[in-house]
Amino acid sequence: MQPRQWQQQLVQLLRRRLDPEASHGRDVLIHAGPGAGKTLGALLGFQAMQQEGKLKCFLVMCHRTSILSQWRSSAERLGLRLEDWSESSAQLQSQNTHSQNIQNADGWIVTYQGAASQLQGLKQALESWAGDELLAIADEAHHLGVDPDEPDGPVWGRTFLELSSQARLRLGLTGTPFRADNLAFCAARRIRIQEGGQLVEQISPDLCVEPRELIAAGDVRPLEFRFQDGWVEHSREGKPDRDVSPLSEEVRESWRARNLRRAIRLSDSSSIAQQLLIRARRKLEQVREQHPGAGGLVIAKDIAHARSISTLLREQGDRVDLVHSQDPEAAVRLSNFQEGGADWLVSIDMCAEGFDAPRLRVVAYLTTVVTRSRFVQGITRAVRMCNIRAATETVPRDPSYVFAPADPLLMSYARSWSLSEPYRIQAQPQEVDADDPLQSGAWRGPSLPLEAVNDGAGAVIRLRTPELPNFLHQ
Repeated sequence: MQPRQWQQQLVQLLRRRLDPEASHGRDVLIHAGPGAGKTLGALLGFQAMQQEGKLKCFLVMCHRTSILSQWRSSAERLGLRLEDWSESSAQLQSQNTHSQNIQNADGWIVTYQGAASQLQGLKQALESWAGDELLAIADEAHHLGVDPDEPDGPVWGRTFLELSSQARLRLGLTGTPFRADNLAFCAARRIRIQEGGQLVEQISPDLCVEPRELIAAGDVRPLEFRFQDGWVEHSREGKPDRDVSPLSEEVRESWRARNLRRAIRLSDSSSIAQQLLIRARRKLEQVREQHPGAGGLVIAKDIAHARSISTLLREQGDRVDLVHSQDPEAAVRLSNFQEGGADWLVSIDMCAEGFDAPRLRVVAYLTTVVTRSRFVQGITRAVRMCNIRAATETVPRDPSYVFAPADPLLMSYARSWSLSEPYRIQAQPQEVDADDPLQSGAWRGPSLPLEAVNDGAGAVIRLRTPELPNFLHQ
């Protein structure tokens, strides 16, 4: 197996951090998106350090059970023994073959929730198994929020810190190295820099693999964006006055949020959401001319919204799988889609980190969740390549497509999705003009109902990446 360049750099980075004379701490953070090979890179790094006698064992902690099989299969490719850990299966009994396998394994793997519920048992087992020669790996480390002012804060973060307290090295892997709550997270060094004469604390990855690098190498697909623009009318019942607000240019936060809530509704055939879905379907049909097994993903607001979208797609003759966290058959439906059993997958909260479907080529983002992490996690489901397509497509690869309402926040995220920026965790307060209601936060906009009078769905704002034009002025 020939490691990628960044994976070779990771091995060198771990070697430097394990140097007894090094003084850079024991936290290493890797920022790399889907398709970069984070799982394999981490295992290659451990294997190299194990062969050099610097590490003995590794512990992997993940946020979802569905990701465990991905780690196990990657470890198997490298000849590493990776075992699921649970307190009951790890009891030392000579007649229990599985328990012997647990103790003789190169690595253990457990979910964050599973580790939190079995903290003391796992902690004791780690001491006898690995000692101080342990590599603790945090998969999607940004889930491990840490608040120094709240010792009883987020459980997952406290669990990881306690379990890795004796680890020789802590390796964090993430595709989105930031959090909406501005908390720091585990397996990441906090750095202070001077900005405008003041100290600002931030987290910067030790090794960053930007999507544009992976696109240039042909490891992942580029993304092209189609933002559906339109007009939304605000009015008061019984009042003749109306205020028309353009979706893509609305800067007043409360009105911007209202516009997006209105834009994702399936009111009639001229609505923004329906026009967006029509164009997404047409694009998927075009993609299938060259990629017959291609599929699409719709990210919906809630279960009722997802059902409406599913009904609309089925009426057009599409095969649709609907998945959500309350569905006991969700795992089966996800597997069905991955194997090519449906044209579209409609999801609320099941298809972000860890969901691997290389056949996915079109994403329709129809939710009011506009945090950068959720948006980037959702759209990057469509960048993965399978071996069969990689052998037939030229480099750069054929693009995947993202359809979304022309919400200003989403468009700003699209412009920077392929770039890595430091994550500021302690910003100095800015001076606010108390006389300006837009700055002071007191202004919330008029309490007016939204009417389905005229979305005015029409123009599509296009954006190709990694070239990032100033499309907002189009």
